[in-house]
Amino acid sequence: MNWPWPLTLLRKSAKRQPASQRTGAWGEALAARLLRRKGYRILGRNVRFGSRCELDLVARSPAPETLVFVEVKTRRSDTFGRPMVAVDRAKRRALGRAAHRYLRHLKVRPSHIRFDVVEVIGLPTGDPPVIRHIENAFSPGPGYRV
Repeated sequence: MNWPWPLTLLRKSAKRQPASQRTGAWGEALAARLLRRKGYRILGRNVRFGSRCELDLVARSPAPETLVFVEVKTRRSDTFGRPMVAVDRAKRRALGRAAHRYLRHLKVRPSHIRFDVVEVIGLPTGDPPVIRHIENAFSPGPGYRV
């Protein structure tokens, strides 16, 4: 089953981006590379629906075939806790809304969806980063159905 390619946000040039955005883009690129190595197919990056609904990565898992919405959290260190902690209730609800809007645009709805988180800890110029892929990290909450 082929899902259509979504429209993605075109990023500003790297020179105009603040350091935090460059670090976030670096983390998203590492997460996409990790998922590709695991056999995932990346369907979209930085998919936006309005100003408040964004999906970092949308991918298709190898088997069983599942549409995966991936939130990428990049941090310099885990001194103040794991990056996953930043995916709080409000963030999960926003991701659920964005996923719902994404699904409404598909011609063929997938039979399974999942929400994953990829944690990236490190800096582009430092030691090799620590990357953790947390599958099925959360559910979008009540009120969201496929």
